[in-house]
Amino acid sequence: MKKLNTRQIALNGIIAGLYAAVTILTASFAYGNIQFRLADSLCLLVALEPSLTIGLSLGCLIANLFSTVSALDIFVGTAATLLGCLLTVKLRKAAVLPLPTILANTLLVGAMLAFVLTPEAFWNGFVLFGAEVALGETAVLYVLGVPLYLFVKRTGLIDRLLAERN
Repeated sequence: MKKLNTRQIALNGIIAGLYAAVTILTASFAYGNIQFRLADSLCLLVALEPSLTIGLSLGCLIANLFSTVSALDIFVGTAATLLGCLLTVKLRKAAVLPLPTILANTLLVGAMLAFVLTPEAFWNGFVLFGAEVALGETAVLYVLGVPLYLFVKRTGLIDRLLAERN
């Protein structure tokens, strides 16, 4: 990745804060096996500005410090967001943008939940928790994320925020 300019750093800070704040404020349904992490809708914006991977990962890390599940969520949940963002950067079609984030969270967070909540029946827990995480991610990313992405793309909001002013 090339060196970030001041505007990109500022935008990443805003995104990190927004992700963390939204997740912490909606903690009752943002953590756990059945989760609707509304802030994950922001993950699709990396298709428009890849540097936002930094802000989203940092925001997820901060939010996961407050996880009600396990300290493992700090590392595993953040890794899932980072992986989802890194894979999303390569995509362009709105209909498929959510898939990397859904897949990364399904596999990594589903496995973490199974390890923490049902260690004696890991594979059964993995299938159940993975499916629950996938459903929540799918709902958030397609109901909120895709419309947000299309709005920001259509309005050129990120480009305008990052444009140099004379």
